[in-house]
Amino acid sequence: MQLGAPSFAALFGSKPAILAPMEDVTDAVFRRVCRSLGAELCVTEFVNVEGLLRGCKKARKKMQLAPDDRPTAIQIYGADPERLAEAAHVAEAAEPAFVDVNCGCWVPKIARRGAGSGWLRDPEAMVAMAAMVVRSVSLPVTVKTRLGLGHEAEMPIVDLARRLEDVGVRALTIHCRTAQARHEGPVDWSFAARAQRAVSMPVIVNGDIRSAADAARALDETGCAGVMIGRRAIEHPWIFREVRARLDRGVELPPPSVDERLALCKAHFAANVAARGEPFGVRCTRRHVTGYLHGLRGASHLRQRLFLCDSLAGCSDILDEAAARLAA
Repeated sequence: MQLGAPSFAALFGSKPAILAPMEDVTDAVFRRVCRSLGAELCVTEFVNVEGLLRGCKKARKKMQLAPDDRPTAIQIYGADPERLAEAAHVAEAAEPAFVDVNCGCWVPKIARRGAGSGWLRDPEAMVAMAAMVVRSVSLPVTVKTRLGLGHEAEMPIVDLARRLEDVGVRALTIHCRTAQARHEGPVDWSFAARAQRAVSMPVIVNGDIRSAADAARALDETGCAGVMIGRRAIEHPWIFREVRARLDRGVELPPPSVDERLALCKAHFAANVAARGEPFGVRCTRRHVTGYLHGLRGASHLRQRLFLCDSLAGCSDILDEAAARLAA
């Protein structure tokens, strides 16, 4: 652990709003954006253990944590317990807040191979794998998973939470849908509540946290130690400061101003180009643009212009023109 880094227990002392791990989204640039807006704790993109252990540059880059990119957890995924344990040991050298094991990704090419939510086919094997990972590192190990595979009458998550805690897992994040449901249909936060009552470790509730009111309600209904926010953050990273204002002060913040939306959009383009170069840095920012511009007069036309531009200078000019027009 880095000198001066908060203890594992302290990470959950304020019921944090945590930035969820999302592939091709939660890179260092976006983590900085969200942290500047109140995300106390972030998780990296998924790190493929096979790529990591083969020395893949992309996998190793995902684990690089700058001094201002903390506390951040590194999430790993794979289907082989021994390889996961070995990868966790490698990840430990980056001094993350903790190592998280992905046991919830529903994407078929991952789950079919036994990684991600594929571990839910055999909860006993998942627990044995988690025990092996815990033994391989001195850092805390956590798990992110789902309620179960499909439409089971009795989801395995509550018993699984107990068993994971018994083998040394320090926290559990539950996306409150099954793997089969993907991101569709309602979430059932009641399972997170049942799991939290069954264990003493922190349980983090995840799934359809789209506003500060949702976060407060999820915490009130479940008694969980924090919330994890994924897809909503892509389009509206201001949710983190809104959640903190609601939880800490009981205040409902106004939405971000026109100037703030345009300024963040411009800054995000610049940061991604600095990290990735042109044109990829411009293109990878586009996934955020629709949300950043939401509600602005002429947003559709502005978005179209930005999507047709591959240069940072061009995007900056377009946004400056929009700022002047909207201020008139």
